[in-house]
Amino acid sequence: MPDGGTTAPPAARAAFASFLGALRARNAPEGTVREYQRHVAEFLAFLDGHGVSWLAPDRGTLRAHLARLAERDLSASTVGGSLSAVRSFYRYAARQGWIAANPLLGVRRPRRPARLPRVLSLDEARQLVEAPTRFPAGQQDLLLRDAALLEMLYATGMRISELAGLTIDRVDLERRRLRVVGKGSKERELLFGRPAAGALARYLRRRPALAVGRARSARLFLNAGGGPLTARGARMIVDRWVRYSGVPAGTSPHTLRHSFATHLLEGGADLRSVQHLLGHANLATTQVYTHLSDATLRSAYRAAHPRSGRARAAGRSG
Repeated sequence: MPDGGTTAPPAARAAFASFLGALRARNAPEGTVREYQRHVAEFLAFLDGHGVSWLAPDRGTLRAHLARLAERDLSASTVGGSLSAVRSFYRYAARQGWIAANPLLGVRRPRRPARLPRVLSLDEARQLVEAPTRFPAGQQDLLLRDAALLEMLYATGMRISELAGLTIDRVDLERRRLRVVGKGSKERELLFGRPAAGALARYLRRRPALAVGRARSARLFLNAGGGPLTARGARMIVDRWVRYSGVPAGTSPHTLRHSFATHLLEGGADLRSVQHLLGHANLATTQVYTHLSDATLRSAYRAAHPRSGRARAAGRSG
């Protein structure tokens, strides 16, 4: 195969066929070949439709193609995959000596948009944290523990590792405060409300029954054998109640943390306070929750305001 020679450039269709043949000769997975075939064919068709030679597409044409893909509401990963395929085609063409240089050098992949974290609605959060109290039968000690665990996760926004490491002496039930050690061994104080305090008090009254026959542990939450509950064990408890309660699949301990932050902001809490409660070192990390709150506000506005557009259309249909 020529490499940097002076071979006369073929027509686009022949160059494309040669590229696909080279991929198969290298034993590229057939799925990859099909993806590259689709993306490169689409790009070459775009060039042809705009009267641009495949040998010298300019930056404006390249950006127009990427913009066209984005307008179809394709994901950033799909647009990036298209760019990778076309870049590979032109890299091959440059090695064959058909073009002087790859015209896609320096063209960046589109940035993958930051995913907003999953958040439960107020009703879903209540449905989950109250699920153990509605369970028809089971070991009472464990049901009380699970109820307290879920309430505390949602009431404080603490990480699951922080909950697993929490010791009894760090909890002030009367003042409804506790102290956790978070990332970087930084300690912070968290607050919790009456529902969580009530659930925790009921669990603490029955906690000694879980520790029968075991050396006393300072950890607040114990497993079924009376030993300290691990972060993995706590996640399994949350998973169990997610399935039972019927809240969206994929809800995790971190979902409760996200929900805690979002519901605080929607209720009027300031960003700095939420930053402290979450234990974020940088305010920018906390700011993602403002996007979630903004989305909720926009939805409420469109549904309720008489001149928001959606409400007006609904009024005309009535």
